[in-house]
Amino acid sequence: MIAGFGMGGFDLIFSIFPFLFFTVFAVVIGTFVVMAVRGVGTWSKNNASPRLTVSAQVVAKRTQVSRHHHQDSMSHTSTTYYATFQVESGDRMELSVSGSEYGMLVEGDQGSLTFQGTRYLSFERS
Repeated sequence: MIAGFGMGGFDLIFSIFPFLFFTVFAVVIGTFVVMAVRGVGTWSKNNASPRLTVSAQVVAKRTQVSRHHHQDSMSHTSTTYYATFQVESGDRMELSVSGSEYGMLVEGDQGSLTFQGTRYLSFERS
C-alpha cells in the first residue's frame, strides 16, 4: 500500500474522474462550436461585402504548413498559401490564395486585385 493512499484515496480519484472527464469533453466540444461559429460568421461577412477591384502590387508571399497526427501512426500535412498585396493608398492586406494562384504570383507584380471581404477572388497583371 502506498503511504497516504488507502482505499479512500481511490474512492476520491474515482469520484473526481467523471467531473474531469466531463470538463475536458465540454472544453473540446466548446472549441469546435466556437471555431464553427467563427467560420460561418466570416463566410457570411464576406458574402455581404462588396466585390472590389483595386490596383495593387504583390509585396510578399508565405506558406503555413500544418502537420496532423492520427491515432494509427499516420500523419497528414496541409499547406495554406498567403499573398500580401499593397494597394495605392499604401495599405496592405494578406489574403489566403490557392496553391495554383500562389505559384503564379510573383513578388513585385502589379495589377488589379479583386476581393470580397477577406476572400481573394483574382489578380490580373497589368
